[in-house]
Parts: sequence; C-alpha cells; structure tokens
Amino acid sequence: LICRALASSAGKSREDSWLKSLFVRKVDPRKDAHSNLLAKRETSSLYKLQIHNVKPECLETYNKLCQEVLPKIHEEKHYPCALVGTWNTWYGEQDQAVHLWRYEGGYPALNEVMSKLRQNKEFTAFRKERGNMLLSRKNQLLLEFSFWNEPVPREGPNIYELRSYQLRPGTMIEWGNYWARAIRFRQDNNEAVGGFFSQIGQLYMVHHLWAYKDLQTREDIRNAAWHKPGWDELVYYTVPLIQEMESRIMIPLKISPLQ
Repeated sequence: LICRALASSAGKSREDSWLKSLFVRKVDPRKDAHSNLLAKRETSSLYKLQIHNVKPECLETYNKLCQEVLPKIHEEKHYPCALVGTWNTWYGEQDQAVHLWRYEGGYPALNEVMSKLRQNKEFTAFRKERGNMLLSRKNQLLLEFSFWNEPVPREGPNIYELRSYQLRPGTMIEWGNYWARAIRFRQDNNEAVGGFFSQIGQLYMVHHLWAYKDLQTREDIRNAAWHKPGWDELVYYTVPLIQEMESRIMIPLKISPLQ
C-alpha cells in the first residue's frame, strides 16, 4: 500500500509538472534592457499617452477647451514636443479622452516642456479648469518599436483602434521578435499607425494603433490577415504572452494631426 501510494504520488507530481510546462514559459536571461533592443536607435523620441476619464456632462466642454489650448503647445517652437493625435473613445470605456504626445529628444525634452509649461499662466489655468472636469487620469511614457511605422499625420476621415496588451513580465523581447515578423501581414492597407511599449507607468504594456475607414473595413482587413500563410502561427505564439488586453475604437478631434 505504501509503495502504491508513493507511486501514485510520484505519478501525480509528474502529471502536474507536465501540465505546468504547457502554461509556464521560461524567461531567458538578458544582457541588455529590452528598451535598447526593441526601440528605434535612429531617433530618441519619447511618447506620452494620456488617458482622461471625463465627467459625462463635461465631455463637450472638455473637448472645446482642449481644442483651444493643445494646438498652441503643438505649434509653438518653444516646446520640443508635438501632438501626435487626440481622440474620444467611441467603443470601449465611455466619456474618455486619449492624447498621444511625442517629445523630440527623449527625457531632456520632456523635462524642458514640463518646466516651461509650469511658467505658462494660460496652461496653468487650463490644467485647473480641466481638472474640475475629470473623474480620473493616467499617463504612460512610451518608446516606439523599431519595426513599426513612424506615426505621421494622415488625412481622414478615419476611425482609430488602440489595442493595449498587458504582457507577462519578462516576455517583451519575445513579443517584439514575433511582431517584427507579424507586422508585414498588416501593411497592405496602410492601417498600421504606430506601435509602442511602456517605460514608466503601467509596465510591460504594449499599444498598437491602427487606422480604418470604418468598422466594416476594420473587420474585412482583420479577416483577410487570417488567409495569409504564417499569420495564424504568429498569433498562436503571442497569445500565451498576454495577461490582459483591451480594444478602444476612437474618433479624432478636429485638431488631431491623425484624422
């Protein structure tokens, strides 16, 4: 009986280990930060993603205020930054504003802009007025993946999808390696706008930004990818790296360079 119990216990242990091996991936040791391995080397741009949850009754006033103030920062040569895009979420969390900024020159440029804006009385008043309209807000500082398109202004009308992935810690290099190949399947219709990964804020976050003419076009383009040999395999290998994922369908404001 004792031998039988020991054998049964050993068998169960081997079965548990085998099952765990299916779902737990080992993280390979690295000799460099993933930011150095995945980010674009020819540029030193830093991106800031702002997500504001606005009081429902204030969204129209919030948008009007942003359309008055944000272009002044974008167009002023005094600030080494540019507004990449600004949107309201259409499908996803409601009454939400999303802003994406680029800082030419990385962290020094970010510090310079923040320092100068603190001296700007109009911006200080704007922040105070804006704060009264918000339920919550969060920022992330991002770098670009080296294999994605540079997000440049485009004509509309378009809808935008921001797909956000919370990865398992330690898997960013794997994600980058797979998507460096996968992105070629999603270039035919010029839908790929930009790909980013977080440096400060919520970590191991990836954001893919796509542009489509409408929701039906989005559906058609995404379905077409599954008919391309190799796409299904890359999806198969990236899914286990994801802990959570979210999709926002967004409509650009009139001032957004991405229309």
